[in-house]
Amino acid sequence: MKKLVSTLLSLVFAAGLGTAALAAGDSEHHKKPEEQKWSFSGPFGMYDKAQLQRGLKVYIEACAACHSLDRIAFRNFEALGYSEEQVKSLAAEYEVTDGPNEEGEMFERPAIPADYFPNPFPNPEAAAYANNGAAPPDFSLIAKARGSIRGFPQFVIDIFTMYAEGGPDYIHALLTGYEEPPEGVEVTEGTYYNPYFLNGISLAMPPPLDDELVTYDDGTPETVDQYSRDVSAFLMWAAEPKLETRKSLGFKVIIFILIFSGLLYLSKKSVWSRVEH
Repeated sequence: MKKLVSTLLSLVFAAGLGTAALAAGDSEHHKKPEEQKWSFSGPFGMYDKAQLQRGLKVYIEACAACHSLDRIAFRNFEALGYSEEQVKSLAAEYEVTDGPNEEGEMFERPAIPADYFPNPFPNPEAAAYANNGAAPPDFSLIAKARGSIRGFPQFVIDIFTMYAEGGPDYIHALLTGYEEPPEGVEVTEGTYYNPYFLNGISLAMPPPLDDELVTYDDGTPETVDQYSRDVSAFLMWAAEPKLETRKSLGFKVIIFILIFSGLLYLSKKSVWSRVEH
């Protein structure tokens, strides 16, 4: 037992050194994303469907021209609170490639709910060519694939607090973090300074959001910060649409384990109470 504990402590210590080393290697101009408050945070967190609908609107109007959403079908949007008719109407606004037809030719047709969100580019090469050699990443899993290293001992604390919002925190920080480079800092021509970018201090994507860029029908403030929060929440849903189900099931499992453990303990006491010690 002592050997097992010692091994676990060694692994934790080694992980801490590794993350500390990575942090130490970061540029002095990099910034860590601030932890934001999300409706889906914590063991009982739930998605705010109104926010997800706003986030979808921001994605369509500000992001979809460059970034794909390959793993999301139109019918999935019913989970955001849209009716079947609304989903059909939204899908019909897009054209998808289908076929071959009787003549062996591919053809274009209006999308239906079963279709996946169309990619803005026919292939990665075309995407890269249209964006100065840097193909925009797909957004389907971006909220789970991105996130800064929080280091030791924070990552240990995150295990107990069930922190899993590193992706949305990072996306929000990146979208709101564009600024002029500090004095003495030079960025590559055609790129834009952003101290929150994980892979450098500048990126090829220009600031995609401006105040009043997207019109909200529910009176929500039309600011860059609000747009960033909404689209970050939407991308978290896209990456983990079953989050609410997972948390609900996990809570039930924990309750079951606690009750079962209590019954086992009472059974053990009952059995051993009749045995002379």
